[in-house]
Amino acid sequence: MLEKTPAPLIFPNPADPRLTESVTGIDQTGAKTETKVPVERPLTLYLNAQEIVTMMTINDYPEYLALGYLLNQNMLKYDDAVTDVEYHDDLQVVVVRTEHHTNFEAKLKKRTQTSGCAQGTAFGELLDAFGSVALPRATLRTSWLYQMTHEINTVPSLYLEAGAIHGCALCKEGSPVCYTEDVGRHNAVDKIAGWIYRHGVDPSDKILYTTGRLTSEMVIKTVRMGIPILVSRSGFTAWGVELARQVGLTLVGRARGKRFIALSGEERIVYDQNLQYIEEESARHKRKGEGSDD
Repeated sequence: MLEKTPAPLIFPNPADPRLTESVTGIDQTGAKTETKVPVERPLTLYLNAQEIVTMMTINDYPEYLALGYLLNQNMLKYDDAVTDVEYHDDLQVVVVRTEHHTNFEAKLKKRTQTSGCAQGTAFGELLDAFGSVALPRATLRTSWLYQMTHEINTVPSLYLEAGAIHGCALCKEGSPVCYTEDVGRHNAVDKIAGWIYRHGVDPSDKILYTTGRLTSEMVIKTVRMGIPILVSRSGFTAWGVELARQVGLTLVGRARGKRFIALSGEERIVYDQNLQYIEEESARHKRKGEGSDD
């Protein structure tokens, strides 16, 4: 059985040569230019002897990604006994082994394509127990919110280095404790779920931050992880808001500079920050397509 170990602080590492590569092209004037782009690789996930999925990922934390994917797809429970997680770099394969027998052949035939980029999938039965979820009571101070968004926007990241990538951060009050990036935001949040499981982290007093849209998929995964507050610099989908309201998840979007909008769980918010001391966001940290809530 996997032994719980102290949780290491996880942050993006834009200096890792495996994660980006330089490519040459031309700019709007026809001049030759060189730019960095993220490298995505296939990673095939096995649960015991059964192949589950092949994901496209930057593959910086394959063990966390594997565990988090299985947890968020309800193929693994938080109280299940995982005996080993084996990553084989040469085969681009990760194998999660459990004490109990598993067989998800029927389940794998009923996938639903989600609105997340890079082929995210969710399964219909994830909604079955949604109405009975009781999220922990928690507080979101606006001082924490502004501290959190400032720290996340200014920490070195693959986005600032190469763009074309999403980020998710798990925060304690105003400070990130686990910050992951990937080509799809569903991969980034799955890594956080795997990190929580692997190290026995308590999610009840945490805040999940994402650079991507607040979709039904992001709401479902946040609720499955037991996190009571979800924040994004981007916008909302109608179903994401409906599901958040159904379970009382605090849902805060368009959090840029001194601005934000809360559409669910507003009772958790404590307005303790004087806005005169908060600056608008620097253009350097703006994300792509923000006018359309990408």
